[in-house]
Amino acid sequence: MRPTGKLHLGHLVGALENWVALQREYQNFHLIADYHALTTNLDTFKLYQNSFEMLIDWLSAGIDPKISPVFRQSQIKEHAELHLLLSMLITSARLERNPTVKEQVRDLNIENISYGHLGYPVLQAADILLYKGDVVPVGEDQVPHVEITREIARRFNAQYKKVFPEPEAKLTKFPRLPGLDGKMKMSKSAGNTILLSDSPEVIKKKMSMAVTDPQKIRKNDPGRPEICLVFYAYHQKFNPSEIPQIDRDCRSGALGCVECKANAAKHIIEYLKPIREKRAYFEAHSSEVKDILIDGESRARIVAQETMKDVHEAMALG
Repeated sequence: MRPTGKLHLGHLVGALENWVALQREYQNFHLIADYHALTTNLDTFKLYQNSFEMLIDWLSAGIDPKISPVFRQSQIKEHAELHLLLSMLITSARLERNPTVKEQVRDLNIENISYGHLGYPVLQAADILLYKGDVVPVGEDQVPHVEITREIARRFNAQYKKVFPEPEAKLTKFPRLPGLDGKMKMSKSAGNTILLSDSPEVIKKKMSMAVTDPQKIRKNDPGRPEICLVFYAYHQKFNPSEIPQIDRDCRSGALGCVECKANAAKHIIEYLKPIREKRAYFEAHSSEVKDILIDGESRARIVAQETMKDVHEAMALG
C-alpha cells in the first residue's frame, strides 16, 4: 500500500480487512510502498511520517507484526534490483495498455507520464515475486497489475529457470467502497473519505453531507434505496441487519435521509471503535511502532536476499 498518511474506510474495506483475515491462512508480507508513492508525488518531505501513520492504522486494524512482517520498500534494496531485471522482460507497449495507469493519467490530469510511473507495475511485480507470493489480496483496480506480474513470472521462468510462482489475485467481498460524494472510489485527493482515525463528531458531520437519492427532497417523499449511496454502500457494509427495514421505510417515505445518514454514522462509529482505541495506544507508544518496523525490515530482507540468490543463479549472474 502506498503511504499517503492516515487510511480511510475504502482502504479498510477494500484491502485491510482482507489482509487481517488472511493472516490465519497464509504467511503475509505487508509492504509500505514508498517507492511507488514517488510516481505521483516527488515530494518526500512527509514520506516517513505518512508511512508511520499508515503503519499505525495497519496495526490498529489487526495486522499482527509478530506473524506478518511490515516493512518499507525503500529499505529492502533487492526491490530495486529485481525491478531492473524484470523490466527487461516486458515491452513499453504492454505497459501502455494497462487500464489502471490509463485511469490514473486521466484522473490526475497527467500530460507527460514519467518512465517510473509507466513502469510501476513492473516494480509491483518485483514486490510480489521477491517474496514468491502465491496470492495477492487486492482491490479490483489492481487485478491488471497482478496479471502483468503473472506474465513476467512466466517469461522469466521460460527464459531462465523456474524461480517464481504465478500469483493469483484475491478480491475482497467489498472490493471498492464509493466516496461520500457518490464517486466510485473513496479518495483523500477527492475529499470524499471517512478516515479510520476520525472522531465520532467528524464522522457524523461527514456522513451528513453524503449524497442520497436526488428525487427524495423531503422526508415523506418515497425513496429509491437501490440508487442511494448511503443504503447500498454504507448500510450494506456497516449495518446489514437493518437493511430490510430501511428499504421499506425509505420507499414508503417513513424514513428521511437525515435520519438514515445519522443511523449509518452511528454504526460506522461503533464499527471503528476498537480501531480508534488501538490507534490511541500506538500513538502513545511510537517507539514500539518504530521497533516493529525495524524488526519487519530485518525479516523481510532475509527472504529478499534468498530470492535474489535464486535469481542470480538462474540468470548466471556471478
